[in-house]
Amino acid sequence: MTPTHHLDASTLLAYAAGTLDEAFTVVAASHIALCPACRGAVRAAEGLGGELFDRMADTAISAGCRARTMAALDQAGLHRLPVPGPKPELPVPLARLLPSQRLDEIGWKRKAPGVAIFDVKLPTGAKGQLKLLRIGAGRAMPEHGHGGEEITLVLKGAYRDHLGRFGAGDVADLDEEIEHQPVVEADGDCICLVATERPTRFKSFAARLMQPFVGI
Repeated sequence: MTPTHHLDASTLLAYAAGTLDEAFTVVAASHIALCPACRGAVRAAEGLGGELFDRMADTAISAGCRARTMAALDQAGLHRLPVPGPKPELPVPLARLLPSQRLDEIGWKRKAPGVAIFDVKLPTGAKGQLKLLRIGAGRAMPEHGHGGEEITLVLKGAYRDHLGRFGAGDVADLDEEIEHQPVVEADGDCICLVATERPTRFKSFAARLMQPFVGI
């Protein structure tokens, strides 16, 4: 698996700084676990942050600022990469949040023909929504935009849209200006991990009508 679509530079910097919302942190960490290029970018960003801290060593800071910084560092470590070991079926940052380590055993909820969702539970107070989305082979999602930031990681299968082909390990790091219509390839279901800031903006009336029932 060699990903060809990567996290945006701003997302990588926010991840390295520990300032991403929790839902986005899980998706970013899961992609980074699969992507050597993004792992290298995160290490470079963390190294730069370390140099900046060294230069600020003699600068006085308040107790409140120090406490907030340490809390952010603790949060940043929640989904960091695991130590080397046997390769799991799922990225460890995601696997630790699921009731089963196998995607076919997590308790999918069928929302529409060819569409199933699993809501990934985050700690109380966490920001953003995190879902696993399974779309049947050959099916197309309704054309849509996004109410805010959205990061989608492909775990299994592949889809295509005007941005290209997204296969296992690839990530679509999108903002509210992007509109697209993913179409799953015909040789199997596509399973994605999706973090969203706000609900999806579907263009068709029928899709908007079904949105409360589908839950995306």
